[in-house]
Amino acid sequence: MNSLEDVTRSDQYRALGLSTFAFTICFAVWTIFSIIGVRIKGELSLSDTQFGLLVATPILTGSVSRIFLGIWTEQFGGRIIFPLQMLITAVCVWLLTSVHTYPVFLLAALGLGLAGGSFIIGVAYVSQWFEKEKQGTALGIFGAGNVGAAVTNFVAPFLVVAVGWEGTARVYAVVLAITAVLFYLISKDDPAQQERKKEGKQGVSTAEQLAPLKNLQVWRFATYYFFVFGAFVALASFLPRYYTGAYGLELTTAGVFAGFYSLPGSVFRALGGWLSDKWGARFVMYLTFIVSLFCLFLLSYPETAYVVSGLHGPIEFNLGLGVGAFLSVTVVLGFVMSLGKAAVYKHIPVYYPNHVGAVGGLVGMIGGLGGFVLPIAFGVLLDWTGVWTAPFMLLFIVVAVSTVWMHVAIRRMERKHYPDLQDETDLSDLPEDPVDGPDGPAGGDRYP
Repeated sequence: MNSLEDVTRSDQYRALGLSTFAFTICFAVWTIFSIIGVRIKGELSLSDTQFGLLVATPILTGSVSRIFLGIWTEQFGGRIIFPLQMLITAVCVWLLTSVHTYPVFLLAALGLGLAGGSFIIGVAYVSQWFEKEKQGTALGIFGAGNVGAAVTNFVAPFLVVAVGWEGTARVYAVVLAITAVLFYLISKDDPAQQERKKEGKQGVSTAEQLAPLKNLQVWRFATYYFFVFGAFVALASFLPRYYTGAYGLELTTAGVFAGFYSLPGSVFRALGGWLSDKWGARFVMYLTFIVSLFCLFLLSYPETAYVVSGLHGPIEFNLGLGVGAFLSVTVVLGFVMSLGKAAVYKHIPVYYPNHVGAVGGLVGMIGGLGGFVLPIAFGVLLDWTGVWTAPFMLLFIVVAVSTVWMHVAIRRMERKHYPDLQDETDLSDLPEDPVDGPDGPAGGDRYP
């Protein structure tokens, strides 16, 4: 960890505030197809699978780019890489308005997807400004920039109505370019870059940055992020389509309702970081997965008509979530997913303080790939099954697998840490201190 002796609170707040604002704008741009894509779908008469691919394509670029953007941020600093990434993305968003065919839309979406790479730039930049015991909270606040998805869901539908989807894209491009310029003018080099410049050192090589990726632990973190972030992005893009199709809502109403999911899925990430600092990331991950399983079970249940043979004849009744209940459950789901996103990234600067860019880039890439793969899978499931709730069934399976893997991995680590307890079957949990041996005092008088 770099020395923070000369770093003031003002420096920390400047870096955190600027990065969070820039990430919010980038995330709003990254999810723009969730709104303008609905209009494009109608104009081009796209199937659900084609629409899913269009929405997912920016996520692919934003995911894959996180590896090299993270490495470049470690080498050249966030003050340089962040504005460059935003300016290039702004150009791609502006050029989007000149596209008229589906294949070219997919190519333009690849360029727009660079906006998603902003996350790992901000993580690598912000983490250099804070002490280890405060990084969870700081990165949680920065990650709240996911609220950009809610900004798009709330604002973009009305922009589309007012100026068309082309005008909406131009507005987004201009705002992103202005943000890039302001970030460069106001921000400072992070402490690591300042130290390198002072001592004339070169940045860490790419090979050294990639070395920790051989650890299975890194890939396990990435799997968690596949759901808490990848599914968040996928649902933020998919829900407007779901509301318009399953409930017949207008686009503006569907966008606002989807925003109610995106908003808690973003702003409470700071709370997740604080909880991870206070009670541990493991606790937060268990909370996230267990509540998510409950929510996804409810969302997965299709509207079903039942006929029961009663004493006086058939009794008919329906089971299913109305739009109000569906909205409420998605808000809860978004809330716990925001906590989980912070918990995953709490681990990285603690375990890999000198490799935040590469490790965070890989975790972000796998999570982002969830945002690419899942919308396509949603579209395929809808075309194949014709059941609106099928995408939530898929997410239920994903969370169930992740929960089991996490629990098994944790239990293995506990057995390694407390080898004397590996054959113990009477204890429901591990005590603070392990027993001395198989004949040790494992009774209730020591561990009630």
